[in-house]
Amino acid sequence: MKVKLVITGRSYDAAAGIPEALELPEGATLDDALQAVAAELPEDRPLSGSCLVAVSGTHLGTLASHSQRELKEGDELVLIAPVAGG
Repeated sequence: MKVKLVITGRSYDAAAGIPEALELPEGATLDDALQAVAAELPEDRPLSGSCLVAVSGTHLGTLASHSQRELKEGDELVLIAPVAGG
């Protein structure tokens, strides 16, 4: 199944090479998708545990602490990395 992927915020440039959609097996969970994303990132540029996680418009927490959810075809996984500035 395909899950759309959107990464924004501070880690956007590190994620430039990651596809816009993840190909996952049926029954895959949010953690499966997050592991797939982490495997695509450069080892020296992991996403922060404070990144917000949302699936199809539902906020599920942060990378470090989120609700588990089974994904389905067409879901949209959004990762919002923290930004600094003023």
